[in-house]
Amino acid sequence: MRRTKTTSESRYVNELREKILNGELGPKPEDLTVTGASHIYQTTQFTSSKNKYHNYYLLLRVEDYFGACSHTHEQVDMRVAAELSGIYLDTVLQDKRLPVQIAGMDAYLGIVKPHKQSCTKVVDLPEGKPLEKAKWRDEFITDVTNIHPNEKVALIGVVNPLVEAIKERGGICLPCDLSLETTEAGQVVERDMEKVLDRADRVICTAMTLGNGTFDRVLTRVREKGIPLTVYAQTGSTVVAQFMNEGVSELVAEPFPFSQFSALTSRLYHYTTRKEVENGHASRSEY
Repeated sequence: MRRTKTTSESRYVNELREKILNGELGPKPEDLTVTGASHIYQTTQFTSSKNKYHNYYLLLRVEDYFGACSHTHEQVDMRVAAELSGIYLDTVLQDKRLPVQIAGMDAYLGIVKPHKQSCTKVVDLPEGKPLEKAKWRDEFITDVTNIHPNEKVALIGVVNPLVEAIKERGGICLPCDLSLETTEAGQVVERDMEKVLDRADRVICTAMTLGNGTFDRVLTRVREKGIPLTVYAQTGSTVVAQFMNEGVSELVAEPFPFSQFSALTSRLYHYTTRKEVENGHASRSEY
């Protein structure tokens, strides 16, 4: 079916998907093939932690980029890896499963709008043990978020080092997650995203919101309230990048291979809407 091209900016994820399908951002996706598909189940539990994180990843290789989407166990099973390799990308983008769509969008945008050419800064995430890398990354995220003392920071997608980093910068953390009941420090984790968004002065969320379909709602609320949004993205990091100045203020993108799979130095890509990036990890690690 022939689609009608539009010239309006994408305000939401499905509008962006339609623009990709229409060939408005680059080559038509029917001309690109998924050459490799992987499904990874990985768990993380730090020695000092009582929480075990269960992570499921769908990876789609298109040319030189791995599109990625983290998802819940119920959304996609491991057989998806056998289904998706060898097919055209437009078919992937029209799959009924949201994580498949997001991974396909990420793969496409990773080719036509690569991070290295689009971001504000390329940053080294130093080598180290898992907790060391996680703390450094989360301190960097809070550094670029520019948290002010006593600001209420909605954290949608709870990672405990990030909770602590928010508090260390004087912020009041409002944690929200569908999987955790309490933080390591015993703070109750809210399940209802609307409650923390209502109270927040600024928002930090993970791009898991893309995979579970709540990212558009986060965008809507920060636009309505006129508050800053920082996104940490492994999932669909190039997708989130298309919403800079459309609700997203800061993006810390970490495309595959993710830091939890390597003890070596890896890369983060920082995007900002600010004209000047403040001194800190970003400027010290700039390429």
